[in-house]
Amino acid sequence: YTTLFRSLCMSMPVSLSEHRNNVNAESVAKPNYASLVQLIRSTLDGLPDNRRESNGTKYQMGDAGLSAFSVFFSQSPSFLDWQIRMQLAHGKNNANSIFGVHQIPSDAQIRNLLDPVPPEILFPAMASIGDTLYDLGHLDSYRSIGKTFLVALDGTDFFSSENISCSCCTQSKHKNGSTSYRHIAVTPVIVAPGHEKVIALPPQFVTPQDGHDKQDCELAAAGRWLSQWGAHYAARGMTTIGDDLYCHQPFCKKVLAFKAHFLFVCKPESHSTLYEWVKDLSDNGTISTLTVSRRVGLKQFTDTYRYASDLPLINSDDALLVNWLELVTTNEDGKVTYRNGWATSHPIDNKNVVELATAGRARWKIENENNNTLKTKGYHFEHSFGHGKKHLANFLATMILMAFLVHTALDWLDLKYRAVRGRLPSRRTFFEHVRALLHYLPFDNWDHLMTFMLSSLEPKPPKTG
Repeated sequence: YTTLFRSLCMSMPVSLSEHRNNVNAESVAKPNYASLVQLIRSTLDGLPDNRRESNGTKYQMGDAGLSAFSVFFSQSPSFLDWQIRMQLAHGKNNANSIFGVHQIPSDAQIRNLLDPVPPEILFPAMASIGDTLYDLGHLDSYRSIGKTFLVALDGTDFFSSENISCSCCTQSKHKNGSTSYRHIAVTPVIVAPGHEKVIALPPQFVTPQDGHDKQDCELAAAGRWLSQWGAHYAARGMTTIGDDLYCHQPFCKKVLAFKAHFLFVCKPESHSTLYEWVKDLSDNGTISTLTVSRRVGLKQFTDTYRYASDLPLINSDDALLVNWLELVTTNEDGKVTYRNGWATSHPIDNKNVVELATAGRARWKIENENNNTLKTKGYHFEHSFGHGKKHLANFLATMILMAFLVHTALDWLDLKYRAVRGRLPSRRTFFEHVRALLHYLPFDNWDHLMTFMLSSLEPKPPKTG
């Protein structure tokens, strides 16, 4: 898919290294909205078709997939219905001109066609979009501790019901005899301190595993993600960050096996052995300490960093030796306003302990800028667009993540999109405008829509007579 994408949208008369050094950059054909949609179209055209061969087959798999994608991209659950009306009124519609849908299936037909398709088919296309941002140098400023990229891991629920279920559901049995059926996704993202944007990577779903007696869990799903994508992202320099759940010796060893680093929250209640060593070092006065004072507005804070090296993660002869750091922040009254500790494979000293703690705190971005955005900023990640009997729920969730990633990529790849977003910085306001325009006016293509919005938002010079 990466090769396909580059052939579609990166006809480069100069080498990539020359481009990144700004040598003859004007001659490089950069990816844009059309090439991103073409990549997605090529992927969706290749979806397996489980229908019996028939001369009466009306809708193609690519049309079903792109129709679903158009709903998530436009953040309009009623988008397709409006396009059918527009076709009747104007003889053309935006589903075709902007998303490349040849024929619009009904919602029920879309669900039936996509239900048998495993979401893993979409993962390489998602990875290719992120790879392109990396190749073009847009992620250079995202490098953090040790010149690595911070890949945050976290699991999030996006469906729960006691009545609706499918073969991919996780079951939770309750004391009252009822059973909850859930869908959980591990949604890795590249994050960086000081950057609001996160780069969505291919997800991994918590699903029942064939041949396994134990029920699947978030940590096991993260392990599968690492097996599939660890080498790919570690080749560029990767530090995995996550909460205390991931500070688990087998998982840490798996990260190290890919020559990557880890920086995980490490709590005293779940890592008693390590913190016993910390206490002994503290009592002996041999633990390293750095104190930094800083002012935020009129308020004064004191950050106290403590750290130590080569501490056992567990109480075992084969315990993994990790480096540990802690940050405690107090205000002018001596009240603790923040406290956290981490275990890491990065070496620690006075020169990098602050940067390590800052990187560790960036873990919250996967919850704030990713999971929270997906659930509360118009993507409707927790809304059931269709559950199906097989893969539909996970497939549609992946398409929502892909729409979120394309929106992020357009901030770098589409100058007009970025200009419009600059004039409509609120995500909600921007998509309110997009939805209204796409519902009522037919556009020739995406660039036509952006040009129309930009010209309408440009301040007009006053009439002077």
